[in-house]
Amino acid sequence: MANSALLFYYYSQRRRSASFRGFFFLPTTLALVTSLFIIFYISSTSNLITHPHQITLQLKPPSGFLNISAPTHQFISTTPFGNSSTKPFEAMKDQRTESQRSSRPQLGSNGNYVNKEVFHDTHIFLEDYKEMKRSFKIYVYPHRRNDPFANALLPVDFEPGGNYASESYFKKVLMKSQFITKNPNEADLFFLPFSIARLRHDPRVGVGGIQDFVRDYIFNISQKYPYWNRTGGADHFYVACHSIGRSAMEKASEVKFNAIQVVCSSSYFLPGYISHKDACLPQIWPREGEPPNLLSSKRTKLAFFAGGINSPVREKLLEVWGNDTEIFAHFGRLKTPYADELLGSKFCLHVKGFEVNTARIADSLYYGCVPVIIANYYDLPFADILNWGSFSVIVATLDIPLLKKTLKAISSDEYLLLQSNVLKVRKHFRWQLPSVDYDAFYMVMYEMWLRRSSLRAPLSVSKDF
Repeated sequence: MANSALLFYYYSQRRRSASFRGFFFLPTTLALVTSLFIIFYISSTSNLITHPHQITLQLKPPSGFLNISAPTHQFISTTPFGNSSTKPFEAMKDQRTESQRSSRPQLGSNGNYVNKEVFHDTHIFLEDYKEMKRSFKIYVYPHRRNDPFANALLPVDFEPGGNYASESYFKKVLMKSQFITKNPNEADLFFLPFSIARLRHDPRVGVGGIQDFVRDYIFNISQKYPYWNRTGGADHFYVACHSIGRSAMEKASEVKFNAIQVVCSSSYFLPGYISHKDACLPQIWPREGEPPNLLSSKRTKLAFFAGGINSPVREKLLEVWGNDTEIFAHFGRLKTPYADELLGSKFCLHVKGFEVNTARIADSLYYGCVPVIIANYYDLPFADILNWGSFSVIVATLDIPLLKKTLKAISSDEYLLLQSNVLKVRKHFRWQLPSVDYDAFYMVMYEMWLRRSSLRAPLSVSKDF
């Protein structure tokens, strides 16, 4: 009897255990089957999994807005096109068709987005450029010829030259352009025509007196004209290329924080420069005649630099590459013509000195040499318009020891594409009298047009100075 009871107890426990296992097994199985079904459905219908290279993002800003969605120079890359091998573009037959083609994302072999065009968006630029030429208006505060500071307020009578010629060229060309209006009510922007470079050399002002001059100038126009006061100077701009301009507004904070500063020393590391409010003025050494063409096969040197040792970055370049046989880093006076060195090198180094800017980028472009930019925080010229990754190489200052490896990793096809784009963009880095479409003057004006305000209050014209 006892054995029967034990046997009954044993089998009842097994049945109860089996029922419990079945109770937990059934929902677990259903959940697993459901999950597998969901994964199968997603994989069979989603392009994200089966077609990863068909993802398209074609977000274009409205006409007149900064194209901030495109990759810019601020993303440091040791190679211009990732690991992809590319071929030079054929001549552009139709710019709009080419723009539509380039609006489709291009992926390198590493899966990263690659923009090989010189413009972030050719179509937007060309359409906006036409509208700028048609409607953009600038009012320049007038000054008499016998003004005590006419030398700093009026355009120069001669053709500008030297490292800081961009400032004088812009003013001289602007005053003879179709953008000037004598009716301030129709002006999009107001130009403050003082010249920092000329004030610097004026014995009545000098370096120590520029801040006081600018402060007094702003006070005078705010008293005699209503235009500054209605916006706090937000629709005003000034142009300066000399590095002294960086501190020229210390006693006129409204100019620094409200007005548009068009300056060569455009570093967004500095507190006085505000990227996208302010703009970079390209530092260009004026040259006459058409730029030369030299085939890449005749460029026997890998890279070239010449300049003074006036920064830790240049000291590092000299320390690492001063005695190299492929990277020619010269400090002091050259024994050979500067132009010959640029024409004989594949890459030309723009290395930060006292400021992030020098005329070396424009020099490189003029002589068909691919610029290598070693200057952190440099808000490069026309960065809202041009895709710097398509015609230059940007190297972080900490990567100077990797410079040769970086340049040698660029394939022949990639280099030919870079140089081909150099030849396309160099017309944007030339000052000309008279100005020509798409040259440096018109490109700066386009940057100003992007920064104009759409709000204007009608005001009456006041008396001149």
